[in-house]
Formats: sequence, C-alpha cells, structure tokens
Amino acid sequence: MKVSSEHRHFVIYKPYGYLSQFKSEDSKQQKKKFLGELFNFPDGTMAIGRLDEKSEGLLLLTTDGKMSDFINSKKVEKEYYAQVDGDITNDAIDILKLGVEIGFSGKKYLTKPCEVVKLNDIPELPIRSKKIRDDRHGPTSWISITLKEGKFRQVRKMTSAVGFPTLRLVRVRVGNILIDNIQVGDVIEVDGFLR
Repeated sequence: MKVSSEHRHFVIYKPYGYLSQFKSEDSKQQKKKFLGELFNFPDGTMAIGRLDEKSEGLLLLTTDGKMSDFINSKKVEKEYYAQVDGDITNDAIDILKLGVEIGFSGKKYLTKPCEVVKLNDIPELPIRSKKIRDDRHGPTSWISITLKEGKFRQVRKMTSAVGFPTLRLVRVRVGNILIDNIQVGDVIEVDGFLR
C-alpha cells in the first residue's frame, strides 16, 4: 500500500486502563483515561483498531482513513499474548485454532481459524499498572494468538469459551510492526506502516 506523505502515523504502547479514543462526551466516561493524555495528536488522528480498557500493548494511530481501513481488513495479522487462568490444555488450544463460538452483538459467531501457541516462558513485558493475581490463587499460563479478524473483546471471549479466562491481554504485533522495546505510554511517530 502506498503511504501518503501528507498523513501522520504513530505507534504507541497503550497502557492498561486507557480507552482507545481521545475524548468522550459520555458523562460516565469523564473520569476515564484517554489517548490524548499521552501526546498532542494532530486533528483527525484515529486509532487503527481498538484495545479495550483492560487490554494493553501495540496500538497504531493515523490520520489516513485508507490506511486504517487496510490494516483493519482481514488481510493483516494481529498477534496477542494472553495470560489465562489455569494451565491451558492442548485440547483447548486445538479448539481455539479451529474456531470457537462466541457472542457478538447479540448473535452467535464462529471465529475464524487462527494460530495459537502455548508459550513455555513468561514473556518479557512491562509490569502492568494494576497487579494481576499471583500463582498462590492457582496456576496461570501464557499463549500467543494470531488473528486476522478483530471482533469486540474477541480474544477474551475465545479463551473464556474454552474454559481459560484471560487475565492479561497484550497486543504485541500488527502485520510486521512489533512492540519490541516500546515502553508503556510511549508514542513514536513513524513514516508509515506495512511497507
């Protein structure tokens, strides 16, 4: 995809507890944290895809609507690390790979096949601002899940559907863009995405 030089593009590590929007007129959200608190983004900046308030990690922002549409299309992979409640089984991983039924907009939805791998080691991620329960309350495990779709709270719904609710969710990759050494709350302006 050709990148227009008139647009601006940003890579950020969205912190836990922030909404993937810049402001809200909703009175219930006035005490929430917004992306605009992290950086003075130019007018017309939009998040490419969203991460819910309790999720964190790689978020791309742009002023280019065509770029946003392309990345949100089902052509670009998004990889997440999910810490799940319990020691996830191979059977659960196999079910996730094939697709599971989740609820979406009041209807049942069968997720598309995806890549799922149990991580042998705890990934090196920044410490989350809100502590997650520790192993005294039972074991946890980590998986990598790579999707090309992105329904509302999809990864959380998928892991719950197989009996292993998500405790922590971090997006680590979008296409060829990795979270690498970006620190929580960092905002980096880049020339473009997906070259």
